[in-house]
Order: sequence, then C-alpha cells, then structure tokens
Amino acid sequence: MARAGYDDELVFVLGIDPGLTRCGYGAVAREGATLRVVAAGVLTTAAGDELPDRLAELQGRLRRLIAELAPAVVAVERVFFQVNARTAMSVGQASGLALAEASAAGCGVAQYTANEVKQAVTGFGGAPKEQVQRMVQAQLALAARPGADAADALALALCHHAMAPLRATVARATRGRG
Repeated sequence: MARAGYDDELVFVLGIDPGLTRCGYGAVAREGATLRVVAAGVLTTAAGDELPDRLAELQGRLRRLIAELAPAVVAVERVFFQVNARTAMSVGQASGLALAEASAAGCGVAQYTANEVKQAVTGFGGAPKEQVQRMVQAQLALAARPGADAADALALALCHHAMAPLRATVARATRGRG
C-alpha cells in the first residue's frame, strides 16, 4: 500500500500537476524550517501524436524524473471535477501514470484536490492561478514567478509539506482502531 509519510528531519516532495499535453512538476525539499526548490518544469507531449504513444512518452519521462530526483513523497493533484470530459480523461490518464510510477518507485504517494492545494498555499480554496503563482514565488523565495504548470506542481509540494504532519498525527492516533 502506498504511504504518504513525513519525516521531521528531511522531506523531499515531488509535486505533479498532471496533464497529457503539459504535465507540471515541482520538487521541494525541507531542511529544518527551510524550503527550497530542487527542480521545476513541464513535461510535454505532442498533441498530434497518437494517444498510446503520448502516454508511453509521458510514462517514460515520469519514470526518469522520479528515478533522477528520488523523492520521498510524490504529491499528485486529484482529479475532482472537470467541465470538459475530454480534458478530464487526459488529466485522469496522466494522473494514473504519475501515481503508478511513484508507487512502483517506492515513493510515498499523496493526492490533493486543487481547492485543498489553493487553501494550503494561499489561504483561500478559490484562489485564482495568478495568486497561487505569487504565493509559490513568495513562499519559496523565487526571483521570478514560475509558469502556471510548474507553479501548480510546486504548490502541490508545498501543500504536502503543510498537510503531511497533520495526516501523520491522525494516522498514528487512529492506528489500531477498528
């Protein structure tokens, strides 16, 4: 079973904002009270390529990214609601690949909805993308505002850093209860 652990000394979280055309990633390490960006960017696939080829390409890139960065935990945005069914399908497929690759690599896995991430990073679950970008920039002391996909992935990592201690406490408190 995948775990979403948290080590009080050092936690290295890779956030994944899933998408088939644009899949954002952002890795944030916490050392004591300091958070620092280890890597951030966007994995892309060509919209004109066949779906199986795009999925295979994204899967390989995610596998290499996770192997290279070796995060303790991978935090993936949970597909909660999409107005466009086509978008929901491609996001769901990319999300499934990220979850499977993280689990196969032995990483802890956590999922958060977009509203949970926005709440953790900005204090408001309905925050617009620009506000998320500004708060990610401020919280991580970045010289420049990250692009939307990378900012969303970094926000996922920040959300896990904020939520994981509480999740770990609840898990310890409820262990052994029926």
